[in-house]
Amino acid sequence: MYEERGPSAVDAAMGCHPATFGRFYHLFRNPRMSFFGRFDRLPFAILSGLLALAGCTASKAPSATAAGSPNPTSILLLGSNHLTQLYKANNPNSDVLTPRRQAELSAMCDQLQRYRPDGILVEEVPENQGRLDSLFRLYRQDKLDLNTMPGGRNEIYQVGFVLAKRLGLPGVHCVNAPGGTSQSILSEGQNIGLYEQATTEWRAFGARTIDQPLLAGTTTMSQYYRAMNEPATVQRLHTLVYRTPARVTNGTLKPDPMVDAAFINPKYVGAEFISVFFNRDLKVYSNVVATQLATRQRRQLLIMGLRHVGSLHGIFSTDPAYQVVAANNYLGRR
Repeated sequence: MYEERGPSAVDAAMGCHPATFGRFYHLFRNPRMSFFGRFDRLPFAILSGLLALAGCTASKAPSATAAGSPNPTSILLLGSNHLTQLYKANNPNSDVLTPRRQAELSAMCDQLQRYRPDGILVEEVPENQGRLDSLFRLYRQDKLDLNTMPGGRNEIYQVGFVLAKRLGLPGVHCVNAPGGTSQSILSEGQNIGLYEQATTEWRAFGARTIDQPLLAGTTTMSQYYRAMNEPATVQRLHTLVYRTPARVTNGTLKPDPMVDAAFINPKYVGAEFISVFFNRDLKVYSNVVATQLATRQRRQLLIMGLRHVGSLHGIFSTDPAYQVVAANNYLGRR
């Protein structure tokens, strides 16, 4: 003899309605009562019961959307070349400190300001947060001249500091992660020619469509950033760094202090190369979301090297707590 009991509190907690559970429970509690003389009903009954339980489980399974905020945090990913590296002493068009480029940067910041960010995040490691906080306090008090400070051409200052001051924010947030390395460390292996050819084609494309027009003085800073952040351009660079190398196998990476060679599998050298960059992007993502949790920012603007934007876009676009905003929705055409 067995004591018959209906569905328990555990069943209810799992989301099963007592009536639903009860039908399934009694079918299997006494199979002789349910099926004797009608064995043809057994498969149907089992299937019905399993579907009922599946329905209970599915009705309570959290969806990706439910796991996130009903009002996701917006993030604008602004891809940037490093303006200090752009500078050529013999070409004033490359110098963001000239009156012309300063006026253009001011106009570009006007455009980005329309996004109304409540958090500016920059490509600097959190260990340097104190230094940037000190510099920003001086800048906010008009005691720091970006035109004369060492490294003042950097986009952290020319875009990040300027926007933060205009918006009355307390500063910028350092969200970079260690691991920066050169794309040239992948230089040998089977199918390396595919990667080398794609690299050559990217450099020619980038020079022709992005850098040369600026260096020739035919484009403004807004146009320069808009060209960088065109979706097709972002995707092309993303493919070069995060897809094409996977085709390279059976090789080695050049020695690099940011890459632990002991963990590199030569058979998958291209995939290992990709993992170096993606690992850093995941840490940047972690720093961004941790900053959001600590500050409750709702509209973040992240200024990051262009080659990381495609990867970060993929990460944030699959996070239900976030909504990615296209930079070119705000960057002007002039």
